[in-house]
Amino acid sequence: MKRIIAAIALLAAGVAQAQNIGVAASNPGSLYHSTGTAVAKLANDVAGLKATVYPFASATIYLPAVNAGEYAFGISNVEELRVAVLGIEQFKGRPYADLRATAILYPLRVAFFVRKDSPIKTIADLKGKRVVDGYSSQKTIPPLLDALYATAGMTRADVQGVNVPNVVGGADAFIQGKVDAFFFALGAAKVEEANASVGGIRALDVANTPENLAKVRQHFPPSYLRPENPGPRNVGVAEPIHALSYDGVLVASSKTPEDVVYRVVKAMHGGKKEMAAVFGAMNLFDPERMAKALGPIEWHPGAVRFYKELGGWPPK
Repeated sequence: MKRIIAAIALLAAGVAQAQNIGVAASNPGSLYHSTGTAVAKLANDVAGLKATVYPFASATIYLPAVNAGEYAFGISNVEELRVAVLGIEQFKGRPYADLRATAILYPLRVAFFVRKDSPIKTIADLKGKRVVDGYSSQKTIPPLLDALYATAGMTRADVQGVNVPNVVGGADAFIQGKVDAFFFALGAAKVEEANASVGGIRALDVANTPENLAKVRQHFPPSYLRPENPGPRNVGVAEPIHALSYDGVLVASSKTPEDVVYRVVKAMHGGKKEMAAVFGAMNLFDPERMAKALGPIEWHPGAVRFYKELGGWPPK
């Protein structure tokens, strides 16, 4: 009987220690939602937390809630986090200075996609075509569109813009035949859905030249051009291409407890295999590249504590 009571006490203690946390992400089908699901499962299985993913239209919508401490974490990219912290661009006049970086996730690789048999072969061929635009609830996207069009000497005015609220809505418009091309991240579940729905899709290349790199960075400063090859995790990549890329980041708030952040980043550092089993794009996660200098963006003390233990702080 004493052993049973002791076992029950230990179980109760474990439950009491399992703190509930929220992970804010964009809608199901998006890269951010799949990433949040992978991080949340690891937090549950390894970090001793009870993590739940909460879907929103976009990071533009939920970063203010993360800043306020309503959610422990959120998934974003380094540029949207920067403009949110500074209170510029889509966050003009509303600086969210309590946001903190906790870990670099992986390169976000984005492209325009068309039907596999489309006569559209290059970004320049999009001129005059129906292409997703607007992104009323996802304001980080228009600068990326500007960056891609710039590589072809174009602007958004050169296409027939079809307004959509976010990337998931844009993919749905493509599946429904309302647009000739849509914009999305490589490796996302919604890209796989679009590919299956229309009988195959193809990503458009960005030529890897110094001129193009300079053009994209005028519109989206942290971007770079990354080589991508055909493969099961690169649906729509029919031949070697270069994709516009930038880093994803796991975001917290100054209000997120230090121990919670410490436990999650520690679990992530040793949990690449587990996260990749949930979402294939996490194969791009680099445990040795979780911290980097991010200019005005501050790092959460819980993350700094772990990176110091690794001997990787301050980041190079």
